[in-house]
Amino acid sequence: MAKELVFGHQNPDTDAISAAIEYSYLQNQLGYDTEAVALGEPNKETEFVLNYFHQEMPRVVHNVHDEVDAVMLVDHNEKQQSAPDIDQVTVTHVVDHHRIANFQTSAPLYYRAEPVGCVSTVVWKLYHEHQIEIPKKIAGLMVSAIISDTLLLKSPTTTDTDRQAVVEAAQIAGIDYEAYGLEMLKAGADISDQTAAELIDADAKSFEMGGNQFRIAQINVVDLSAALKRQAEFETAMAQSCQANSYNLFLLAITNVLDSDTTVLVSGPEALTAKVEVAFGKKLDQGQLSLPGVVSRKKQIVPPLQAQF
Repeated sequence: MAKELVFGHQNPDTDAISAAIEYSYLQNQLGYDTEAVALGEPNKETEFVLNYFHQEMPRVVHNVHDEVDAVMLVDHNEKQQSAPDIDQVTVTHVVDHHRIANFQTSAPLYYRAEPVGCVSTVVWKLYHEHQIEIPKKIAGLMVSAIISDTLLLKSPTTTDTDRQAVVEAAQIAGIDYEAYGLEMLKAGADISDQTAAELIDADAKSFEMGGNQFRIAQINVVDLSAALKRQAEFETAMAQSCQANSYNLFLLAITNVLDSDTTVLVSGPEALTAKVEVAFGKKLDQGQLSLPGVVSRKKQIVPPLQAQF
């Protein structure tokens, strides 16, 4: 059986990297020959997770067709979020928890997507369905990914299945998921030593809405006021990214992980910015859009924009 690569989206977060490792291990137990790789370097939070569980970081690849003919995708399906040469390989498996968009294949494939808070929750279910024992290290990655994607189970994307998965996986990993989760989130929320350009690219995804190319980035912090003191830096970096990549609009969501509130900064032409205000029913105040209770890009930020545009 020919080797396949397993990977998550570009600018990978904890879920994308963890799920690739989890799913690759599962598929290897089922008889496939796979290797988990990543489409980018790990962020601070993911580095904390990998170090905590003594898990080696998957190697970073930029293209895949020069290595393999087939791949498996986790935590994404949209072409613009995947490997740049994804059209030159066969996608045999997808495990996801996002909308399906800009995705098509020339051959049948295995596709599993569920509306849960984290794709690692879906992978957790697959281990049970195939009756594959979850190793302690893999369980730790699952807990970490779910906590990351749901902000310690506080996000509106959180389901009872996510909660069940965290409790069981934490028992296998031998950790107190609440204490560990807070430590993990704080580790990823220190942005003091990163440039604005690095921060707006660390967890960013591209979307096409109404013929416009959107870039939506999210930063998790524990001190929102300190982050907003860098607003001018962020706005400059966003404008430069729009010019370099032909984005029509760039939104940066700065989320306080301790109180579950988000402030959005917007870079783009006035006509599009005005529609963003309409989408959220709020006016920009000094370039900021305050969104109390908003933590999820997937469920609370993207849908209103899609409806408006």
